[in-house]
Amino acid sequence: MGLAALSLPMSLYDRVADLPFYVTTIERERNARETSSGFERVTTTFVFRGPGGNTAGRGEDVTYDAVDHDALDTDFDELTGRWTFAEFAAHLDDVDLFPSKPPERADSRHYRRWGIESAALDLALKQSVTSLSEVFGVDPAPVTFVASARLPEGDTERVHRLRERRPELGFKLDPESDWPAETFADLRETGAVRILDLKGYYEGTDVDQAPDPDLYERVFDVPGAIVEDPALTPETRPLVAANAERVSFDAPVTGVESAESLPVEPAWLNVKPSRFGSVESLLDTLEWAADNGVDCYGGGQFELDVGRTHVQLLASLLYPNAPNDVAPRVYNDPDVPADPPASPLDAPANSRGLEWE
Repeated sequence: MGLAALSLPMSLYDRVADLPFYVTTIERERNARETSSGFERVTTTFVFRGPGGNTAGRGEDVTYDAVDHDALDTDFDELTGRWTFAEFAAHLDDVDLFPSKPPERADSRHYRRWGIESAALDLALKQSVTSLSEVFGVDPAPVTFVASARLPEGDTERVHRLRERRPELGFKLDPESDWPAETFADLRETGAVRILDLKGYYEGTDVDQAPDPDLYERVFDVPGAIVEDPALTPETRPLVAANAERVSFDAPVTGVESAESLPVEPAWLNVKPSRFGSVESLLDTLEWAADNGVDCYGGGQFELDVGRTHVQLLASLLYPNAPNDVAPRVYNDPDVPADPPASPLDAPANSRGLEWE
């Protein structure tokens, strides 16, 4: 099964909307880790516990700014009680999830909401003694994944060191204007590049990449690579339009309305669940993609806890054979791992909740 087969009598969201659950306590866990991109990643895991505390739902807030995690000083006790999942999600519309201070960036509101909603969904599924795969009616499949890497100044050493360990491994890379021609020649020769992310819609981050026609030419010259988030300007639009079957979008897509408003019709979407904020927005967008012939692959955001297995699970159920940017967390370590897991990942059991095992 998969996205192409999602024309079902009941929508994906309807399959989870009426799940009942009872949350008695909410806890938070802080996660921190150094990454291969040279920064300390901080996230927060929300733990929703039911009566007795033995059954717990977990979800990860992947907000990027550590200060927003530092400022989080509430367990959101007002979210305890008995709910259906749809009732709980509707209630969140009126809850300030950043009560101590506004977030450093607006999209963090979506990230925190996803962390909370995914914890609630995990608990609701477990208390109903079921799993996401069972509710969707989809058997988990092995997950193809690519390794995401930044190559400072176009240095391809990390690519080659990983390929020495896993020759079958594909890559998602973030090209930059200062990469020399030799970098692109080297990458073309590997035949291992699956996605090149131009980050044309990022603003105010350390990875912003201004639209550069020369860079875009070099990127589209890498055979077969999906080109993600190209910015459309008078100079870049003709090249993007001529390669529409390879174009993907990520950062601008937070729901169906934004997908329908993209500057060109996408061939692909990079699906990062936390970008959508709500479970309903995510599932509606996935069905929109299926209805409109748009292929999807999973994306990650340096998750440090259950968020990683959640994005892997969705990939397993809905787009297992795509170039999913959901590699196991060890691929984000600063040092190249000695024996990293091979692609594809074995299919998960997903016997309960959103759990992988």
